[in-house]
Amino acid sequence: MAREFNVPQFYRSPLISRVKQARRLADPRKRDLAPSILDFGAVRYKVARHFGFCYGVENAIEIAYRAIEEHAGRRLFLLSEMIHNPHVNDDLRARGVEFLRTTDGEQLIPFESLNSDDIVIIPAFGASLEVESTLAELGIDTLQYNTTCPFVEKVWKRSEQIGRRNFSIVVHGKRYHEETRATFSHAKQNAPVVVVRDIEEAETLAAIIRGELASSTFFDAFADRYSDGFDPARDLTHIGVVNQTTMLATETQAIATLLRDAIVARFGSDNASEHFADTSDTLCYATNENQNATYALIEEGADLAIIVGGYNSSNTSHLVELCAENMPTYFVRDASVILSREQIQHFDLESRREVVTEGWLPDKRPVDIILTAGASCPDALLDQVVDRINGWFETRDVSDVLAAFQLEEV
Repeated sequence: MAREFNVPQFYRSPLISRVKQARRLADPRKRDLAPSILDFGAVRYKVARHFGFCYGVENAIEIAYRAIEEHAGRRLFLLSEMIHNPHVNDDLRARGVEFLRTTDGEQLIPFESLNSDDIVIIPAFGASLEVESTLAELGIDTLQYNTTCPFVEKVWKRSEQIGRRNFSIVVHGKRYHEETRATFSHAKQNAPVVVVRDIEEAETLAAIIRGELASSTFFDAFADRYSDGFDPARDLTHIGVVNQTTMLATETQAIATLLRDAIVARFGSDNASEHFADTSDTLCYATNENQNATYALIEEGADLAIIVGGYNSSNTSHLVELCAENMPTYFVRDASVILSREQIQHFDLESRREVVTEGWLPDKRPVDIILTAGASCPDALLDQVVDRINGWFETRDVSDVLAAFQLEEV
């Protein structure tokens, strides 16, 4: 049986959380990726089979709120945002938790101002070894409330294992994302490391491996994304690929295949296993499930998609990208930015800012809306989106919608 975490009830919801639970009970092996259809008559919501708080996020939330309960009156700090959702982080701030750094690593509170009586919570993304060492020198116990996701730690352990076998580590990720900074720090203790952002950068690395580009081009192409002393002529002969767990799993797999093919081209298929380490077991199951459920949503079709989550959430951004290739898609932080039937304020990934779109809601009945969220988004925010949109129409009662899932309204 899956572990149940002690997550504050206000993050749950009377509609979305209960529908998710009904689906889990009906399909415990998670074989059915078909969306849940919430048919309110004038509006039909096609809700992803998998979305919202994952194991790592629920684990982090449970630990953080336990720290608050156990240390009333003491100073509590988070190394940075615990997860990438403003509502969760704002609630922690309201309960007295201070943030030491921004998600980009900018120092907000000097480490030197801490003392051994302070509590520091390590976020779900983990921490670099350099930061852990600095805190330890100040007498801070970084293990007491360490919320690092177990699947992030799995990547670190796998990197260590293959690094000790003299393989270099290729990290598919965003170089200055908190998780990738931590993974880079841990991996470089045992191996040379380079970070690739996408398939285009992987193509460049593959060309260097095959000898089509000079080794010297590596340093310009991957400036500030490789560990000290990295020698492409030496360190690209034995490699393994791991990822920032929130990246698109299909892209990580494509990058691994591309680089393995480059290894085969250089060393031959008979020698591939000696030069390329299989790291497919490091892919995060939750990220993969959410992305596969989104593909199923897209196949189902809809008039538009609403994706709910923090704007700095990498895993949420990838869900937005998938839907945006197929239909009008709106990335919202919560229901408050759904301004009216005519206007919606949403985050534009290309410009990295909020924009307002007119005429976003089609004038047809029923209107079909895909609804999903990132791994750090509380279910309650999706309920609020449903309530907001339903308020503009004559809709069926929630009890009738829940009855389709053999649930009664509470």
